[in-house]
Amino acid sequence: MTPEAVATSRIQFSSHSYLRKRRLVNIARSKKLREQQGKVVLEGKHLIRSALDAGAIAQTVYFSSVDALRELPLDKLRRTSTVKVRMEDTKFWSDLDISKNIIAIFKRPVASNLTFCEEKYGKPVPLTLICDNVRDPGNLGAVLRSAAAAGCHSVLLTKGCVDVWEPKVLRAAMGAHFRLPVIPSLTWSDISSHLPKTATVHVADNCSTTITEDDNTAIPQKQKKPSDYGWVRGHQYPRKVQYEDGDLCGFEDYDSGKSLETQYYYNDWVARHTGLVIGGETHGLSREALQLAERTGGRRLLIPMVHGVDSLNSAMAASILLFEGRKQLLSLAEKKLSETTAS
Repeated sequence: MTPEAVATSRIQFSSHSYLRKRRLVNIARSKKLREQQGKVVLEGKHLIRSALDAGAIAQTVYFSSVDALRELPLDKLRRTSTVKVRMEDTKFWSDLDISKNIIAIFKRPVASNLTFCEEKYGKPVPLTLICDNVRDPGNLGAVLRSAAAAGCHSVLLTKGCVDVWEPKVLRAAMGAHFRLPVIPSLTWSDISSHLPKTATVHVADNCSTTITEDDNTAIPQKQKKPSDYGWVRGHQYPRKVQYEDGDLCGFEDYDSGKSLETQYYYNDWVARHTGLVIGGETHGLSREALQLAERTGGRRLLIPMVHGVDSLNSAMAASILLFEGRKQLLSLAEKKLSETTAS
């Protein structure tokens, strides 16, 4: 039998079970259930196809038309339950995008078990993005999308970041989860173990220093509050942190980060495998991020802005820095190749 015949011959028809519908909604909505059951919900043929191509395991596919099912790689659905539902029934799944016509429950993917095709997506550059307490789903999704577009080696997320399998993150990331390794819920010790020993880690930061336009040297700037630490605005955010808003940037009882040089992002900052830390808009960069940058000889990377604009959001800052890092790494590789050819 052809893959299409196998898939269509095993189609089940929904009995409009309330429990079946509620189960799908709960998995999509609840991080706790996703972790307990080891499942995630993916919406739309493009995302589902990307997941299947990367080796993720689909357990159940719900679709409202057979045409939607036929657009998937059916040979990879041989052991998957396929359930046809009425379009009006999918309106029950209020947390999901019903316009997709097809929704699937997958076994929660693990990056080490997925395959990222270099022939299809290109060879990655030695650039690892580290997300430090990025809690906004839309921002994290956009950051992941930028990392995939820039050809990053991997993305590491600290504990405290929003769940990468949250529906809003998945929508904003547009399939990035299956284009490069995305490794969530890491401690800072874990992050160090995921980087080469020779890696240099830089931080995206606009606190404590500024740079003169004439000679590109850093000069002290008026100290700012931790709410200004990273890519944030100056107004208050409700949050639980280990310091008070009145404390100074750099922490009076803690010296981490003070020895880091600040430079414009468009000057050279890559040499070998490079890590880049982006802080969340609420908490900014953590002490651990600054410590890691200090230990590896990293720097603060500054994106200059016109007067009166006090910040960029995390996703915008990440995009600018990642593509600059990619440009520098490719230029460096081209230069080394030219030198090798010449010799």
